[in-house]
Amino acid sequence: MSSVPARTGRQRQRYEDNMRLVSGCIPYRWRKDNTEQMGETEEIIEVLMISSPKRDDLVFPKGGWEDDETVTEAACREALEEAGVKGILREIPLGIWEFRSKSSQDLCSMEGGCRGYMFALEVTEELEIWPEQKNRARQWLNINEAFRLSRYDWMCNALEVFLRVMAEDRELEMQDKNDELEPPSIIVADESECQSMSPTCYKRSSTMQHHGMPSQANLLSRTTQEIAIHFGY
Repeated sequence: MSSVPARTGRQRQRYEDNMRLVSGCIPYRWRKDNTEQMGETEEIIEVLMISSPKRDDLVFPKGGWEDDETVTEAACREALEEAGVKGILREIPLGIWEFRSKSSQDLCSMEGGCRGYMFALEVTEELEIWPEQKNRARQWLNINEAFRLSRYDWMCNALEVFLRVMAEDRELEMQDKNDELEPPSIIVADESECQSMSPTCYKRSSTMQHHGMPSQANLLSRTTQEIAIHFGY
């Protein structure tokens, strides 16, 4: 249960280049899918999206980055306030996107410009009561559905990077497993492929149980290279 109210107002809001700084995340989980094919255990990745107040669309939790918190603290706070979830935040951002507010009632700046930092958050807890529960409905979606319901280009771009990072994580994780264990297959589809594939277009199949995550040093190095290649820096 959460008794902490959501932050309101813009007194502590950070700005840069006349743009409002925003922090958010793509909450995700691995869901086991029952299958009897060759005794395999199949896990499907799902992401959490939330409804927008007074608008008929779904978005990822995000909000203003304030001057008394780090960008990662802001992402975790927004996930708690808007979606009512807690979890393990990947500290390296998926990327930085610039976009304009679609609502005149929620301008990012005088020109409506936002600069948003997005992270991946592995959900470990879903609260039954959260600060913005009355205005936000949450919905778990497979990747195909998430692409279809993301009305903004920057959200689709963030999902594409998210998929690549998840695939990289699983590849590194399998490298740390015992040599005698058969590595699982990883199927990653880009946005265009997801539109035509089955709802489980991004999944992991394995005959073994889940093991620990890869070493932090390897993870940071490989993921930093992936993000640099994507954004060209």
